[in-house]
Amino acid sequence: MSDIHPSAVIAEGAVLGDGCRVGPFCVLGPQVVLGARVVLKSHVVVQGDTHIGDDTMVFPFAVLGEIPQDLKYDGEAARLRIGRRNRIREHVTMNIGTQGGGGVTRVGDDGLFMAGCHIAHDAQIGDRVIVVNSSAVAGHCVIEDDVIIGGLSGVHQWVRIGRGAIIGAVTMVTKDVVPHGLVQGPRGALDGLNLVGLKRKGVAREDITAMRAAFQMLKDGEGTFNDRAQRLAEESNSPYVQEMVAFILGETDRNFLTPG
Repeated sequence: MSDIHPSAVIAEGAVLGDGCRVGPFCVLGPQVVLGARVVLKSHVVVQGDTHIGDDTMVFPFAVLGEIPQDLKYDGEAARLRIGRRNRIREHVTMNIGTQGGGGVTRVGDDGLFMAGCHIAHDAQIGDRVIVVNSSAVAGHCVIEDDVIIGGLSGVHQWVRIGRGAIIGAVTMVTKDVVPHGLVQGPRGALDGLNLVGLKRKGVAREDITAMRAAFQMLKDGEGTFNDRAQRLAEESNSPYVQEMVAFILGETDRNFLTPG
């Protein structure tokens, strides 16, 4: 019960859910699976072992599921998994994973990926993430829920960005970003908390106050950055502060952006 334009090229083996619309000049490979009511507007290329979740809309000239831009990739089996209700705008690229990175690039639900942005191999993207025009998320990155990445920004490989953080436009992020952090400037300085985002989500005033105090301790407290985070883990009862601390004390391959 799908609506497929006569000019679309759909390989044998591709699976289309009920109510899909495949527009003019789209190309689908043999391992592609589209959920219910997925819309490919026109000139969309979907290749590889790629699944796209229900009610996702993909705009013209997006390329999803092509091989990674990684010279180490040697044709091994890998996947791209895109969740439900995403909006993937013009010229967006999302690549499959690599054997060295776990084999799967994963995108959550309800995201907005604006024109020209790139999601590289093995990236793990959470729910309700917004990646603004012409920004790039490099390989192996972890972008948690509710993150906003401003336009013309770049996120270095292996970087983690914690839940609710916001990255300003034209910013290069080379180190991990704590949950609800505010990062801006050409080389990505941690300038504070995403207070606007916290208020919009209805976070209680006492939790925002606790997070501001925690941020100040991380900035000015005694000892190393990890020492300060460990002290916060022992002293604060706020779940938002505990989330920040758990992120800092978790495993990572990179250093952290620390308060300036």
